[in-house]
Amino acid sequence: MSATYDEVVAKYDPVLGLEVHVELNTNSKMFCSCTTTFGAEPNTQTCPVCLALPGALPVVNEKAIESTIKIGLALNCSIAPFSRFARKNYFYPDMPKNFQISQYDEPICVDGFVDVEIETDEGPKQFRVEIERVHMEEDTGKSLHVGGATGRIHGAEYSLLDYNRAGIPLVEIVTKIVPGTGKYAPEVARAYVAELRDILRGLGVSDVKMEQGSLRCDANVSLKPMGSEVLGTRSETKNVNSLRSVERAVRGEMIRHADLLNEGKKVKQETRHFQEDTGLTRSGRSKEQAEDYRYFPEPDLIPVAPDAAWIEELRKTLPERPSIRRKRLKEEWAVPDKEMAAMINADVLDIVEATVLLGCDPTKARTWWLGEISRIANEKDVAIAELSITPADVAEVVSLIASGELTDKLARQVIEGIIGGEGNAKQVIDKRGIKVVNNDDELIAAIERACAAQPETAEKVRNGHIPAAGALIGAVMKDTKGQADAAKVRELLLGHLGQSGN
Repeated sequence: MSATYDEVVAKYDPVLGLEVHVELNTNSKMFCSCTTTFGAEPNTQTCPVCLALPGALPVVNEKAIESTIKIGLALNCSIAPFSRFARKNYFYPDMPKNFQISQYDEPICVDGFVDVEIETDEGPKQFRVEIERVHMEEDTGKSLHVGGATGRIHGAEYSLLDYNRAGIPLVEIVTKIVPGTGKYAPEVARAYVAELRDILRGLGVSDVKMEQGSLRCDANVSLKPMGSEVLGTRSETKNVNSLRSVERAVRGEMIRHADLLNEGKKVKQETRHFQEDTGLTRSGRSKEQAEDYRYFPEPDLIPVAPDAAWIEELRKTLPERPSIRRKRLKEEWAVPDKEMAAMINADVLDIVEATVLLGCDPTKARTWWLGEISRIANEKDVAIAELSITPADVAEVVSLIASGELTDKLARQVIEGIIGGEGNAKQVIDKRGIKVVNNDDELIAAIERACAAQPETAEKVRNGHIPAAGALIGAVMKDTKGQADAAKVRELLLGHLGQSGN
């Protein structure tokens, strides 16, 4: 029987190690001038260099070096005055030259850290994740396995290769081992990747779209008996592509390791693949050691030796740190802790801020993004950012509510129409014939019809039973096709029936 998570953390101490790969958003590839546009037809973004044709030589992308230095600075790393590329030899079916140009013993950025904060049973707690290295390399191509039930090579009838991605600038950010996280290891892993994503997005060096693979995490997990200093054997869950999955993968591997150890079995050092549907991992391949890759210096590239003055100029361009920005916005908007956490978890903080910058009240902005818009996103099973609604749309809807042209209820219809592709707020209002009924004479006429239809209910209200007014208000709203302001209807109704509403 599988151990429960509480049983695992009572007996074992987890140790984390995280490797995050980031595709840079340069216009061209790492070592050639091919474009990097996502989603192009297969094998249309290739050239003699990235196809490794004889005689073709690589040239380093200067923008990629600049972006990597910015990342290192933002992660509190030291920038090496001298670094170089190496050839990493491995069987790469999706790399034409059958090796990867990477950095090995002389990376460009070393010894940094990121502080993350999570909620614990004792309240907010900060954990420091130390960075071992940040290095540059090139991404591999993409294999498509056709036939079979899993979409993987086992059981496939044949495989297709797309080399468009081969050679795209890739940065790998490797942490040192992260001890001391205890039962919060999954949450710390998620918080670290989320913080990293926010830092990278703020730097503007990557679109960090995990669902498209431009940011992906390899999660290394091991367990050691509580109180022991001897590290356990680790497994590496490859290419996890969402924050939720990072947390689930770490938690699942902790339980799997514990089950093996409890049965007296050994944990195998290997790569694993996370399965979204089950939350479990399946075996990949035995994990090679560094020497198995037969690294040696890349003979066709000169070393990278960035000028110290240039590094300092880049340091001056760094944006506000995400953690500092969140604290500032929380204070400026007077947001309760839970609502701030909700915005962060829903990944809408940037969108809410953009809406506020357009003049929208912060409370109303976050209410719409976390409320109705989040509900629609959940129904469609997509991220909020993927919906076809912008901060400008929400700011306009809130403005129309403030001016009395929309009620909250009608605004929900407008939001629905915008997301459905019916145009902006004004266009949706025109197409759907949405109009607030706020003329007193019209509303009084509707109130009189409601009272005539429900005389006993009206009499209860006249006699002071205010809760009975709800049925009459509902009738008026139905009469006006939901286009009246319910608060105004209530006020007019109670006045009509001789009540103040107190």
